[in-house]
Amino acid sequence: MPYGYTGKILHVDLTTGSLSVEEPKEHFYRKYLGGSAMGMYYILRDMPQGADPLGPDNVLTLMAGVATGAPISGQSRLNANAKSPISGGIGDSQSGGFFPAELKFAGFDGIVIRGKSSKPVYLSILEGKAELRDAAHLMGKLTGEVDDILHREVDSKAEILQHGPAAEKGVLFSTIVSMSNRHNGRTGMGAVMASKNLKAVVVRGTRKV
Repeated sequence: MPYGYTGKILHVDLTTGSLSVEEPKEHFYRKYLGGSAMGMYYILRDMPQGADPLGPDNVLTLMAGVATGAPISGQSRLNANAKSPISGGIGDSQSGGFFPAELKFAGFDGIVIRGKSSKPVYLSILEGKAELRDAAHLMGKLTGEVDDILHREVDSKAEILQHGPAAEKGVLFSTIVSMSNRHNGRTGMGAVMASKNLKAVVVRGTRKV
């Protein structure tokens, strides 16, 4: 396995509530590297033609960059990709902050999200262990309030990626946000996340890359 990777991709099927871990071969990483290229591999492979951007067939990917997790300033980057509810084409949006590096420290190079949950949930990833938890108590709250609740509920040092009240109300240009000030702000990725009833992704890990 090349340096810079954990060697694991987390797959989440929100319709069934199932979680699985893929361990791609080295040639996969050498070909797609990380970020949007890696995300597009899964979107083009798994999303059916003509999928509704706000329907369960849309595939949302969250992929870290190859250098993410390295002790270099500015190298913590996350790509969010899915079919855009704004353009109907491929949506691509990047963000920084601490969440991308923490995702790798928690054991994963990226997350592939399919389907739609029947109720609001959030995804918790702690030291490589992933689970879906109820998120009904988080709905309608501001992102800072959600951060406070999840820090108390999961881990005070966890990093949190979430959509806000605008996405819950169906605003097409809504964003995905972390740290209350880092946004995957383009192409309506927050609306896609909200359409899947996935309120947040919470990650915490101590693995070194």
